Amino acid sequence: MITNDILPADLKQIAGKIKAGERINDEECLMLFEKASLGFVGSLANEIKQKLHGNKVFFNRNFHIEPTNVCVFSCNFCSYSRLYAHRDEGWELSMDQMLNMVKSYDGQPVTEVHIVGGVHPKMNLEFFAELLKKIKAHRPGLHIKGFTAVELDYMFRKAKMTNEEGIKYLHESGLDSIPGGGAEIFDPVIREKICADKVATEGWLAIHEAAHKLGLHSNATILYGHIENYQHRIDHMRRLRELQDKTNGFNTFIPLKFRNKDNDMSNVSECSIVEDMKMYAVSRIYMDNFPHLKAYWPMLGRQNAQLSLSFGVNDIDGTIDDTTKIYSMAGAEEQNPSMTTAELVALIQQVKRVPVERDTLYKEIKNYGPSTEMVLNPEMN
Repeated sequence: MITNDILPADLKQIAGKIKAGERINDEECLMLFEKASLGFVGSLANEIKQKLHGNKVFFNRNFHIEPTNVCVFSCNFCSYSRLYAHRDEGWELSMDQMLNMVKSYDGQPVTEVHIVGGVHPKMNLEFFAELLKKIKAHRPGLHIKGFTAVELDYMFRKAKMTNEEGIKYLHESGLDSIPGGGAEIFDPVIREKICADKVATEGWLAIHEAAHKLGLHSNATILYGHIENYQHRIDHMRRLRELQDKTNGFNTFIPLKFRNKDNDMSNVSECSIVEDMKMYAVSRIYMDNFPHLKAYWPMLGRQNAQLSLSFGVNDIDGTIDDTTKIYSMAGAEEQNPSMTTAELVALIQQVKRVPVERDTLYKEIKNYGPSTEMVLNPEMN
C-alpha cells in the first residue's frame, strides 16, 4: 500500500485518481514513467490487478504453428524472418506438415493453436483458409488464434478484399480470434525507421476494429525498449485505449521487450529489468479498459515472469511446448520455450499466486488453488 504523506503533490493526485477508479491522462502517465519510483507504480498496478482478478494468474495449454519465417518485409528489429529473395535460409511448412503438427496433439488437452509467421507471397488467403478448414475438420473444438494484422493486410490486399470481407471469410473457414502482433510502435516517425514497409498504424487498427465488429476478439501488443521514448509509448497505448472504448474487443495487452540479437538494430542496447517492470506497471494503470495484462514468459525468462506478477501482470501465456522461434532467435531468455502444465502451476504458486487454466477467451477451465507448500526458489528470496 502506498502512503501519500511522502509523495510530491502531483503524484499524490495521480494516486488519488487511480484509487478512486478514475482514468489518468497522457500527461499523468508520462509523470509516472519519468518521476515515479518503481515501487510506487508497482504498488498501484498491483492494487488494480487485485481488484480485477485477486491472486489469480491465468495460463492456457497452447502450441504454436509458424508456417514460415520467409517474409516479403524487412523490419530492422526482426531476428526471425528471412527475405523472400533469400528463402533458402528459412523454412516453409507444407499444409500436411502443419496439419500433422495439430494431429500430434491428439488426445492432449490443449485448447489453442496460435498461427503466426512471416508474410510469404505463396501462402495466400486461400491457402490459409484451406488450412483452417482442415484443422477444424480434424479437431472442431480447438480454438484457432491466427495471423497478425501484418499478415492479414497482405492477404486481403492480394485477394482484393476489404478487411471486413477477408476476416469474415477466414472466420467462416475456422478462425476464432486474432493475436496482437505487428503493432510495434504506432508513432509514424518511429515506425518508418524500424518497419517502414509493413502495414501502417491506421491499417493495423482498422483490421482489429473490423474483427471486433464481426464478433472476434483480439489482443494488442507494443514493442518497447528500442529507439522510442515514453511519449511514443503513451501515444501507442492511447490509440489502443480509444479503440477499446469503441469496440471492447481486446482481451489482453502484451508489452513485448525489444531484443537485439542478430538483427539490424543490434547496436541498440536492451532496456533493464527495472524498465521492464515499470512498463508492465504503467501499462496496467493506463490501460484501464483492458481486462488482462500479459507477460510473455519465453521472452522474459521464468524468474522475471514471476517478478512481473507483482507489477500488475495477471497472465503469463501458455505451455507453448517449444513450438515458437520468434523470440528465441532474437536472444530471449528462454531458448527452448516449453513448460508442462505442472511446471507452470508451480511457477505461479511459488510466488503465492493462484494458477488458473483458461481458454483463449478467459473462460476458467481449472483453478489450481494456492500451493500447500510454499517453497520459493532460493535465488528469488
